[in-house]
Amino acid sequence: MIRKILFGAACVLNIGVVCAKDIQQTDFRQNPAIENYQQIPKSVIFKTKKFKIRIDKQPNGKYLYQSWPANGKITSKPSMIISDGEFIPDGSGGNYYFEFNNEGYSYKVWRNYLTDSPKKAPYTLTVEDLDGKTVVKQDGIVVKN
Repeated sequence: MIRKILFGAACVLNIGVVCAKDIQQTDFRQNPAIENYQQIPKSVIFKTKKFKIRIDKQPNGKYLYQSWPANGKITSKPSMIISDGEFIPDGSGGNYYFEFNNEGYSYKVWRNYLTDSPKKAPYTLTVEDLDGKTVVKQDGIVVKN
């Protein structure tokens, strides 16, 4: 009888230790396996109604935002360049966004893996002013991954 009680206590203790290790490993910035699961491209080009946008991962781990008019060529000089962007995971379903700051405006490029509609575009650009008011919100389709 005592053996059964000790065995049961040992099993509960082992399960608790395994669960604690799993919880500690859920920090995305320190666990490259989660980043790979989310399939974050090193470079992506997408087009909205008014812009072509390219986002590239830099050697320092930050992201570079470049944009052109929608009918502009990627080989031409960008109309806007913002460096030092951040990758920010959004929930556990694989969604994420990139955030860039320029002259008081916050540029966010959302990657929409999970949506309610199959017609939802894979990327959305939002631009907010200093007051947090959205001044631009446009869905985009991938031109090149």
